[in-house]
Amino acid sequence: MPKYKLVCFDVDGTLIDNLTFSWQIFHDYFQTDKHRREDARNKFFSGEITYLQWAEHDINLWKEKNAKKDDFFKAINHLRLMEGAMETLAELKKRKFKLAIISGSLNVILEKFIPNYGEFFDDVFLSRIYFDKDGSISEVEATEFDMDAKALALKKIAEREKISLKECVFVGDYLNDLNIIKEAGLGIAFNCSYEELKKAADVVIEKKDLREILKYVV
Repeated sequence: MPKYKLVCFDVDGTLIDNLTFSWQIFHDYFQTDKHRREDARNKFFSGEITYLQWAEHDINLWKEKNAKKDDFFKAINHLRLMEGAMETLAELKKRKFKLAIISGSLNVILEKFIPNYGEFFDDVFLSRIYFDKDGSISEVEATEFDMDAKALALKKIAEREKISLKECVFVGDYLNDLNIIKEAGLGIAFNCSYEELKKAADVVIEKKDLREILKYVV
């Protein structure tokens, strides 16, 4: 019997290379008001607003700039899939692992780089922007499962699938992955520059090739 049954991935910096924080890329591209962004960020971290309110605030800044779907794709033209990403997903799928995304990233990133992501992932927890026929933002669904709440998403999937947390793997790179990496049976810090996360992880992979995780998972 395989030791692990569920493998969960972060997006920014894990599935997608040369990217730390997708929201920041869009803010830079649309040249939104830095002071308003920082004010909302500070309010979130001081507990004055929820994560959902923070996300909706930032997306409204893009709406004010009349951001279109094509603009979002143009903003991420310089990014690329992490080396070995598709081969890794295909191999895990072939071996009948459950796969999930638990990320604070945005659906437009996946739509550009893994347009058929629905074929690979059984669960996708991230923020979603929907566009109308003119390409304008029509609706927003901000994820509740970023920061410390990523671990809640993991527990939710494990409970539904009747899998113990020991049978779960999480692969991530950023400080908001700290809680979930501690909860997972196998926590992998991948392409990570944060000592705190590396210390909490069971495995640290420096090489930027996702296929490196297979020897620990499979």
